Amino acid sequence: MDIDFLEKISNFITSKEIELVVVTNSTIAEINLQSRGIDKPTDVLSFPYEDMPNAPLGSIVISVDFVKEKANLYGHSFGNEFALLFIHGLLHIIGYDHEIDDGQHRAKEEELIKYFNLPDSLIVRNS
Repeated sequence: MDIDFLEKISNFITSKEIELVVVTNSTIAEINLQSRGIDKPTDVLSFPYEDMPNAPLGSIVISVDFVKEKANLYGHSFGNEFALLFIHGLLHIIGYDHEIDDGQHRAKEEELIKYFNLPDSLIVRNS
């Protein structure tokens, strides 16, 4: 993964720091169970923090196992898939929620994907 590229994406969206945690499927499954009551692994989880001066905006947790699997499945690079999940998680942190909105999350994600010249993301692939 290209940390400089991820920072470029982050800085395009916000000037606040973002915590990035990279884990395996087993670890993200534990976090998913503890935080959402869902007993299975997922690709990305986002945890916004309270808005306080000098505090990070939130945490993004990404499963490296999902990144590898989806990159292989869709025929693009590990770095591109990682960036797609990072964008998805970052948009959740700043308040977008594809599960309840009227397509705003999808539209913003598509805009960023095009801007950063990335392949289609999960949310775009599933719509």
